[in-house]
Amino acid sequence: MAINVYLNFNGNCREAAEFYADVFKTEKPQIMTFGESPQSPEYTLPEEAKDLVMHTRLSILGSNVMFSDVFPGSPFVEGNNVSLAVVSDNEEELRSAYEALKVGGKVAMELQETFWSKCYGSLKDKFGIEWQFSHESGEV
Repeated sequence: MAINVYLNFNGNCREAAEFYADVFKTEKPQIMTFGESPQSPEYTLPEEAKDLVMHTRLSILGSNVMFSDVFPGSPFVEGNNVSLAVVSDNEEELRSAYEALKVGGKVAMELQETFWSKCYGSLKDKFGIEWQFSHESGEV
């Protein structure tokens, strides 16, 4: 299990990720936009969201740093745009940490299967820290 830093941006994520890649001399980020993700027939993706970054990741000095833009209409507060992402191939360990951290906190998304993870969820703990949980099996 690993804990990665997750940074959110207000429409300038691509610029930030490319800047950090240049500063730390890493590979150019592989960017997935909201428009490239599978679309739900029940929800039409707003035009202004299509080119925004849904997810990218850089390896900076041996640490994974993940990035995304906030979805249009979602709150963005500069300075509070950091969360910790728990990434594990052990689903039981992931679920245990999620259940413990949600006590007294506020769940944003219950643990569930998504198109990118067998088990993903997010919450704010009782101390106001934002957490994301993602099961990664290591399979490509």
